[in-house]
Amino acid sequence: MTYPIRPIDESEWPAFALVLEEAFGWRPNPTQNERYKAETEFDRTLAAFDGDLVAGVTSIYSLTMTVPGRQLPVAGVTAVSVLPSHRRRGVLSSLMRRQLSDIRERGESVAALYASEASIYGRYGYGRASSELSFHLRKQGSAFVANAPSDPSLRLRVARPADVRADLEKVFASVVARRPGRYERNARFWDNVLADEEADQGGAGPLRSVLAEDDGGVRGYALFRIKSSWDANGLPDGELKLQELEAADPAAYALLWRSVLDRDLVSRVDARPRPVDDPLLTLLADPRQVRASWNDELWVRLVEVEGALVSRSYSAPVDVVIEVEDDVCPWNARRWRLTAGQAGAECTPVEDQPDVTLPVTSLGSAFLGDGLLMQQLAAGLVQEHSPGALRSLATAMSWSPKPWSGLTF
Repeated sequence: MTYPIRPIDESEWPAFALVLEEAFGWRPNPTQNERYKAETEFDRTLAAFDGDLVAGVTSIYSLTMTVPGRQLPVAGVTAVSVLPSHRRRGVLSSLMRRQLSDIRERGESVAALYASEASIYGRYGYGRASSELSFHLRKQGSAFVANAPSDPSLRLRVARPADVRADLEKVFASVVARRPGRYERNARFWDNVLADEEADQGGAGPLRSVLAEDDGGVRGYALFRIKSSWDANGLPDGELKLQELEAADPAAYALLWRSVLDRDLVSRVDARPRPVDDPLLTLLADPRQVRASWNDELWVRLVEVEGALVSRSYSAPVDVVIEVEDDVCPWNARRWRLTAGQAGAECTPVEDQPDVTLPVTSLGSAFLGDGLLMQQLAAGLVQEHSPGALRSLATAMSWSPKPWSGLTF
């Protein structure tokens, strides 16, 4: 069957939201529903119709995201959902293909998303581009190394998050360009970060904040909740659930972590998500005390290979001919010569023999600098025709710090 696809307007929001509720198995309260509606870019929604019924939906946030060496407009794909009654009828494929075409027409060369199911989006050219860790720490054994940074001019200040929102926004704006995958937050995103109704608390108490500051202003913050508890012997056994910790410099970062780890009546800290190269793992004198669990994070799709590859910086010079395989966006499926150096990057279509053959998913996985290309070669997922060519490309596309978004969209 063919399902007509078009954007919705605000009057159709209830039908759009119903698909999300059915697909994800949740039902927001009225305030959460209005909050989500307010942040929706209706001109960037898509709905697939079965008669008058909305059978599937998706949407986009217009993001400014950090990529290696610069910031770039990126289509933040979200709300991808199909009614359970319409699965395996081609609804999702039609929506995703239409969305990619719309993104291209808008002039954006890169799309990114968080995958509710990791097995879905490779079919549409998305590659796993960043990872995250969840940290679980006991207060006991959380001492720092002897040379951990400190600054006697720094002090801590406890405040209600809503009262210091301007300070939080300023700190975040100062650090967002440091790490690939991070994106600028508009007012609606901050509304969600600071949301503190009972449904947002999840039984873990109100949102709290502590700021690290000096006479010049705020240099970092931590946002967290505390789930109070006592064990069978009447000893405090609370859990601190860290939502965010951002700092402009190492001393502020270390001080905020110490404040979190030393909180009274708390015996453990649950910090999620965190980047895989979080400096905390280096600060701890005994990093074995950390229990960390891994998860995939951002998935990236190069909508326009040429535009995407010239829009980022590279860690080393490279000159390689890449044959790109792309069944969904056929305009990418050809050979491209990528050359990059100190003067910038060029990506041009050529007829030369390829040095490597890559599915577009592989380029997406490497785009933010996570460096998975050599793993994919070892797994037999990519082809190398010129010895050493893939290593050269992988080295050039790698980046430090590792990519990480930090806030689901």
